[in-house]
Amino acid sequence: MTRTKVNLACIANDSERKSTFKRRKKGLMKKAEELSILCAVDTCAIIFSPYDPEPNVWPSPLEVQRVIAKLRNMSPLEQNRRMMDQKDFISQQLTRLSEQMAKQQREIRHKEMTNVMFECLKGKGFEYLNMSDLNDLSNLLNQNIRAIERRIKLLEKRHNGGE
Repeated sequence: MTRTKVNLACIANDSERKSTFKRRKKGLMKKAEELSILCAVDTCAIIFSPYDPEPNVWPSPLEVQRVIAKLRNMSPLEQNRRMMDQKDFISQQLTRLSEQMAKQQREIRHKEMTNVMFECLKGKGFEYLNMSDLNDLSNLLNQNIRAIERRIKLLEKRHNGGE
């Protein structure tokens, strides 16, 4: 069963808001612990709430102080090395998707030219092809000829080596 979409707005009912806070706080602390154990990284959590006079900390106040001190002792360059704002993230995603799209376009073009090659072998002709198509078809044919030549050489070696 899938979860229903949560409306992200302040919960008006005080008791419902408090119980939701406690439940989600518990889940957040569990996630911090899992992240620490599974990924072997230093994690800590500090949660201030109107329901407790003292902030909730995980795993312990001393450990939180150690993690924060470790962060403060890093140079600003080290602290920000892997940080990304939305612009950087979107730029990175656009680059990745552009590369994927270019790869897909090359694969589609290769398949198109393979189909054209087979149509030409069936006798359809290639008068309808433009210069770009002809160049791509020529490259594909040359690749196939090289592959055939390599296969012939391999078979000749096996045949001559077996005698």
